[in-house]
Amino acid sequence: MLRRALAGAPRQVHHLLWAALLTIGAIGQAAMAEPALEKTEIRYQGWAGQVTFTELAEDLGYLAPLKLKWVGNTISGPQDIQTVVTGDVDIGGAFYGAIIKLIAARAPIRAVVGYYGSDDNTYNGYFVKEDSPIKTARDLIGRKVAVNSLGAHLEFVLREYLARNGLSPGEAKQVTLVAIPPVAGEQALRQGSVDVTTLSGVLRDKALERGGLRRLFADTDLFGNFAGGSYVLREKFIKDNPSTSRKLVEGISRAIAWAQATPPQEVRARFERIIAERKRNEDASPIKYWKSTGVAARGGVIGDAEVQVWIDWLVKDELLKPDQLRPSDIYTNELNFYRPGKAAEAQ
Repeated sequence: MLRRALAGAPRQVHHLLWAALLTIGAIGQAAMAEPALEKTEIRYQGWAGQVTFTELAEDLGYLAPLKLKWVGNTISGPQDIQTVVTGDVDIGGAFYGAIIKLIAARAPIRAVVGYYGSDDNTYNGYFVKEDSPIKTARDLIGRKVAVNSLGAHLEFVLREYLARNGLSPGEAKQVTLVAIPPVAGEQALRQGSVDVTTLSGVLRDKALERGGLRRLFADTDLFGNFAGGSYVLREKFIKDNPSTSRKLVEGISRAIAWAQATPPQEVRARFERIIAERKRNEDASPIKYWKSTGVAARGGVIGDAEVQVWIDWLVKDELLKPDQLRPSDIYTNELNFYRPGKAAEAQ
């Protein structure tokens, strides 16, 4: 019918009409491929002087038409995911141990994409002064160790270090943990307020440049290269906003993959620009020390093993009952752009 209508039309008109029809068809296909989003604004907390992968995803254009709403900065992973549980934000991230404990307490959240971890360039180290008599785990009995937050990554790694080196639970309790903001950890150690401090990233590199410190151990000494934590969403959020949830997590996973594959100097340059443009009156100098994502799997795909190690630890510490939780109770990869079975590698 269309061909008959065009039969007598000039060739130029013929071509224009066909082009218009093809364009309309492409728009229709795109509309079918991109379901309407139930929610277009995502509330989140940031970190001072850092760029989260959620923020990077927005800057790369992977979240559009989603918009982020920054509600302030967090000081720790446990605090961040607690605000997810209370509904004050839509997405937050923390160490797997903190996530598992919340889920064990019946918090309705689910880990959706791994966002941080440790490798040869990005790790958490436990440092003493160079002339410190502390040489072994047993030397920590009766000593003070600075961590950023109680019940988070640094505490669990320390307790694993003590256990692997033969300290009994009673002896381990004699090692005192002191919650100190990371930026104050080096000063607390040098002034003698604590005997050991934990340092990572720019804080670690700057402290080592100043000299006088010695590494006692690092989380990679215990676990090798590993993913340490994940972003979480409320289960109700996922149920009520399936398209928005997929768009959000796919965008974040793509941003992680971009940072994994892009030369570090390009990642740093983008981070510096993002910080400058958001105008939060913060120090961007730590960005020049950024070296890697620390995330082992492409796009933060989560695996059973990286979750099971923390479930086992909590069982051993009698915070969980044997067989109380399985990795499948903790996470899902169904929203990840690189989820198993999805042909995303060519994109």
